[in-house]
Amino acid sequence: MQLKIHQIDAFTNELFKGNYAAVIDLDTWLDNELMLKIGAENNVSETAFTCRQANGSYAIRWFSPLMEIDFCGHATLAAAYVLCEQHNVSQIRFQAAAVGELIVNKSDDGSFAMTFPKQAPEEVHTIAPALLNGLSIQPVRVLKNRQAYFAIYNNEQDVLNLKTDSVLLKTLFPLDVVATAPSAKCDFISRYFWPANGGDEDYVTGSIHTGLAPYWAHELGKTSLSAYQAFSRGGYLYCDVAEHTVTVTGYAVRYMQGTIYL
Repeated sequence: MQLKIHQIDAFTNELFKGNYAAVIDLDTWLDNELMLKIGAENNVSETAFTCRQANGSYAIRWFSPLMEIDFCGHATLAAAYVLCEQHNVSQIRFQAAAVGELIVNKSDDGSFAMTFPKQAPEEVHTIAPALLNGLSIQPVRVLKNRQAYFAIYNNEQDVLNLKTDSVLLKTLFPLDVVATAPSAKCDFISRYFWPANGGDEDYVTGSIHTGLAPYWAHELGKTSLSAYQAFSRGGYLYCDVAEHTVTVTGYAVRYMQGTIYL
């Protein structure tokens, strides 16, 4: 069996920036174990598998090198890039088991606007010691949603200088950790740590902005926000917050296309 594979840099318009994802469009689903093996072999932060449905939408699943993930933004962007190019369309509708329908629209400028369910975080009143001990700088506030703990800082330099203990943060499974602060060059910055689910730190994490954008929209009193995820490759995201959804917009570029031989 041969499968076509694409590698896309997401949340960037420059190669070697943003976050990379592999995309494999299938006619029928592969065995779960085989998809896990492909995700591990690819060794990028996420591999997205898509499969066209009878209604014209695409089911989508995401695999890190360690496990299946129930929601991934940057690999959704990568998959939309591939499918829009492949079928010469400007809209893709995805169906994901955990989060429902994800709608992606491609604009004339080449950007992709992804409309996701809002996942606003809520205050944490009892903070796990592993979270506080796993962060070298103590946050001023901690919240969480279904995906991660939110460590809030007043100063973006604290987020940039932050060091983590991955062994301790891994014990917070299934939750990851995002550190965030207001920024001088955009509305807010963040860094995302996920040692239990994929790797020590992720380059650019689209899914967590369904929680970050509502938080900062409330704090800053605005519904359209610019964001930067500040890991080594880095990436920019543009977020629009509505009552029940968050639209995350970004660019993508192709790095590679190839064939998997199974």
